[in-house]
Amino acid sequence: MSVSATLELACELIARHSVTPQDAGCQALVAERLAPYGFVAQPMRFGEVDNLWLRRGTEGPLFVFAGHTDVVPSGPVDLWSSDPFTPTVRDGYLYGRGAADMKGAVAAVVTACEAFVQAHPDHAGSIALLLTSDEEGPAVHGTVKVVEWLKQQKETVDFCLVAEPSCQQQLGDTLKNGRRGSLSGDLVVLGQQGHVAYPHLADNPIHRALPALAELAATVWDEGNEYFPQTTFQIANAHAGTGADNVIPGRFEVQFNLRFSTVHSPEAIQQRIHAILDAHNLDYRLNWRLSGLPFLTEPGRLVEALTQAIEAHTGLQPILSTSGGTSDGRFIATICPQVVEFGPLNATIHRVDECVSVADLEQLSRIYTDVLRQLLVPHAQGL
Repeated sequence: MSVSATLELACELIARHSVTPQDAGCQALVAERLAPYGFVAQPMRFGEVDNLWLRRGTEGPLFVFAGHTDVVPSGPVDLWSSDPFTPTVRDGYLYGRGAADMKGAVAAVVTACEAFVQAHPDHAGSIALLLTSDEEGPAVHGTVKVVEWLKQQKETVDFCLVAEPSCQQQLGDTLKNGRRGSLSGDLVVLGQQGHVAYPHLADNPIHRALPALAELAATVWDEGNEYFPQTTFQIANAHAGTGADNVIPGRFEVQFNLRFSTVHSPEAIQQRIHAILDAHNLDYRLNWRLSGLPFLTEPGRLVEALTQAIEAHTGLQPILSTSGGTSDGRFIATICPQVVEFGPLNATIHRVDECVSVADLEQLSRIYTDVLRQLLVPHAQGL
């Protein structure tokens, strides 16, 4: 498909105010576009979240494109060079909230599917799109719910390409073949409130907790491995006190997060942290929140097909990376052995004047088309 088709659809999507968890009709637009190409729509709404499962074909292998139609809030509109929900092309870039994350890529997926089906109407296997409006939000009524539905349907997913922005400096320089897990803790250290002039009559929980927190911050959890960096521990919030400078607080609250690799299980990390806190004789309460387990797709058919398509259209050899935050790939990895993420540059995502190169959108659509051809056209050779 020409760049104008992808650009036109990207503009239509950006113009819809789909601030999470709203979809604002984006998924219906995608379903309408793909219906003439044999894609059957299965809308699913959980709570306030719209989800869409679109599928063409009934046989395996099943290739799934995954993404989201919701966007983060724009922030102060007067800081933008143009209205964030009025798609604007300037100097070869498309500006608007969601241009890079990820309505531009959703448009590229749609035009890639159209181009592929036109060229190969009798392709092997099946193609599906999984879209949610809950990726930028709590992510509890979105992709994870659709995955539960797919499990109930005993659906087997062979390949999944998540169209999240993945590249650093140039389109094609990075693809994500995994993500670290995310484990958060809400720690409350208890003491005894009192007057600062009489510390012997009080028990300062901040003083008690700081050595333990320093040890946690200095702990080397692992050395990482071939695909993952070291596990990291970071304090995100700390709060205590009444606001007065003459009161020793009786309670110290700390929020922390660990991004961890396949080297550890979350249970092993929890045990280690409890052991450190216990060794410091703290009176504490600790609640855990596991946002996602790590996943890894080692080089195989999907990575090879995507790498070949990227090289053919950009001349770049993409690096494999597991950096960054979590994505909905963590949910899909529970039902799919090969999950990768590849999309446009991530330099402007969630920022004022978010944008994507118009030329990159065209390249992205062509890359996606080639991946489908390599995996779903028997005996496909070359590009």
